[in-house]
Amino acid sequence: MDRPFTPWRLVPLIVVGAGLAAFFLLELDAYLSFEALREHRQVLLAWRSENYFLLVTSFIALYGLMAAFSVPGAVWMTISGGFLFGPVVGTAASVTGATLGAVALFLAARYALGDILRAKAGPAIRKMEAGFNENALSYLFILRLVPLFPFWLVNLVPALLGVKLGTFFLATFFGIIPGSLVFTLVGSGLGSLLDAGMAPDLNVFFEPEILLPIAGLVVLSLIPVIYKKVTKSRSE
Repeated sequence: MDRPFTPWRLVPLIVVGAGLAAFFLLELDAYLSFEALREHRQVLLAWRSENYFLLVTSFIALYGLMAAFSVPGAVWMTISGGFLFGPVVGTAASVTGATLGAVALFLAARYALGDILRAKAGPAIRKMEAGFNENALSYLFILRLVPLFPFWLVNLVPALLGVKLGTFFLATFFGIIPGSLVFTLVGSGLGSLLDAGMAPDLNVFFEPEILLPIAGLVVLSLIPVIYKKVTKSRSE
């Protein structure tokens, strides 16, 4: 049952917009760069030595806030996670933080606008919504594997199309693992690059040994969609 609209329902999205604006007004984006990581390297390593668990949990919380407020800079956060914690813990921390933030934004959008937009949607939109939800897990998994669209947009649109929270969570958590692992591995080798005065090559994601396995996962994700279409056409 749809809930009646009240201005209070927009509060979560207003908070998200205010947080994003504050991020840029306070020039916090300057801290999400290779130069900032190099400048604060020794301080971060000292914190890790003295408060490892606290630093991991703080990293997850900060990553979650960034994702929830749609702050750009996820690549540098993931690289920083690899630099601070290594491939395994770094990937786990990045994926956990990003997923929690994505879920928060998903819920905020669904609470504020989800049923309202669906109620006003025309037949074409409803047909697209039904088609998307029929294979939501596969489609979302592909969108997470291949970042053709901004992370924040893939958090918002499923909420407005009525995708179930469980489906969104699973596709996000597992779909961002491959990409997060790639950039975490870049971060884990960042120390030697810093010592040599070099910058990391962010085009590593497009190397064949990285791109081909991800393409394989995309193909596997499409199998349920293709199977449903084939069986549906045969039954008609």
